[in-house]
Amino acid sequence: MFEFLIERKYHPGLFLVERFNAVLLLLFEYIQKIFSWQIPAAFTYSSTRMLLAALTSLLFTLFLGPACIKKLYALKTGRSIRVEDCPMLAQLHEKKKDTPTMGGILILGAMLFSLVLWMDMSSVFTWILCFTTIWIGGIGAYDDFLKLKYKNSRGLAGKKKLAFQVLFASLLAGYLVFPSIREFVGGLDKLPLPTAKEIVVAGGGDGGTVPLFSYSLQYYLPFMKEPVFVAKGIGVVFAFIFTVFVVTGSSNAVNLTDGLDGLASGCLIMASVVLALVGFFSNNMELSRYLNILYIEGSGEIAVYLFSLCGACLGFLWFNGSPAQVFMGDTGSLALGGIIGVSAVLLRREFLLALVGGVFVMEALSVIIQVLSYRLRNKKRVFLCAPLHHHFEYKGWPETKVVMRFWIVGFLLSIIGIASLKLQ
Repeated sequence: MFEFLIERKYHPGLFLVERFNAVLLLLFEYIQKIFSWQIPAAFTYSSTRMLLAALTSLLFTLFLGPACIKKLYALKTGRSIRVEDCPMLAQLHEKKKDTPTMGGILILGAMLFSLVLWMDMSSVFTWILCFTTIWIGGIGAYDDFLKLKYKNSRGLAGKKKLAFQVLFASLLAGYLVFPSIREFVGGLDKLPLPTAKEIVVAGGGDGGTVPLFSYSLQYYLPFMKEPVFVAKGIGVVFAFIFTVFVVTGSSNAVNLTDGLDGLASGCLIMASVVLALVGFFSNNMELSRYLNILYIEGSGEIAVYLFSLCGACLGFLWFNGSPAQVFMGDTGSLALGGIIGVSAVLLRREFLLALVGGVFVMEALSVIIQVLSYRLRNKKRVFLCAPLHHHFEYKGWPETKVVMRFWIVGFLLSIIGIASLKLQ
C-alpha cells in the first residue's frame, strides 16, 4: 500500500479525480489497481459525497451514541442548572440535573470522521473547517471539563472564552482579507492550502477569475444578486471586524440556543441544509449561472461538511430529543455555531445565515436586550427570563411546545432562505 501511494502521483489515469485524495477514495483506487475493479466515478461528485457524509455521520452517532452516553454517565458529567437570575429554572429542569453533557464530542467526532473519509484534503476549505472544529470545539470541551472537574464551577471565564474565539476568528479574517497573510500561510510547504477563486457569472457570462481575498471583500444580501458592498481601502478593516463578529457571534448564538431538549440540534440542521445547498450550487458553474450567484471553486467541500453536520445532529437528536439522554454542552454548541458561521463567511452568505438562523439571532438578541435593560433601567427586565426559550417556559408553555414552535419558525426561515436564491 505504501509503495502504491508513492507510485500514484506518477501513474497516469489511475485516479478518478486527480486532485481528490479522501482516504476512502484512495482505498478504492488501491482496490481498483489490485483487483481491476471499476469504481463508479459518482463517488467523486460532491452531491454523492454530501449524501455519504451525512449517512456516515448519522450512523456514527447512532452506533457509538449509547457507549458515549454510558461513558459520560460514568464520568458524572451532569448538567448544572443556572438559578441565580431565573430560580424557577431549578423547578422546570430539576429532572435534567443528572443528564450528562459533553455530547458534542460525539457530534464532532462523527463530523471529523466523515471529513477524513469524504472530503478533498487538498482543499483550503477542508482545512479551514477542520481547524474550526478542533479549535472552537477545544474551547467548549475545556469549558465543560472545568465544570466537570470542579464542583459548582462555571467553567472557563466568559472573557477568556470570548478571547479564544476572537483570536481564531481574527486569524481566519486575516487569512481571507489580507493577501500577504494568505501568501505566507499558503507558502508553507507542508500545508496543502491552494488559493481558492471564484468566477463571476451574473449577467450570463464569465466575469474572469478573482482571487480569494478579492471576493472575500464582497457582501451579498438575500434576494439581491449583486454585491451590496465591496470593501476597499479602510473598508478592509470593516471586513476584518465583520468576519470576526459573524464567526464569534454565530458560535455564541448557538450556545445560547442550546437550552432545551433538541432545540439547537433541530435548528442547526435546517440552517446547515440551506448553506450546504448554497455551497453545492456555487460549486457548479451552470447552476450558479442559472441562479445568478457566485461560482466558487471547491465550495462543494463546504457542502459536504455541512451535510456531515446535519447527519451528526440528526443522529444526536435520537438521544437528545425530549426527554434528553445527553446534552451537547459547550463542546458541541460553540463548535457547531462556529462552523456555520465560518461556512457563511466562506460562501459570502453572512446575511443569509442571519435569515435562516433567525432563531439563533432572536435568542442572542434576547440576552443582549435583557442585560442592557437590567443595567440601564435600574434592574428592570424585558423578558421573564433569557434566552428567549426560557421566557416562554416561564409563561407556561411546555418544553416540547417551545421546541416545536421554534423549529417551525426555523423551517419557515429556511424556506425563505432557499427561495431567496431564485427570487433575486
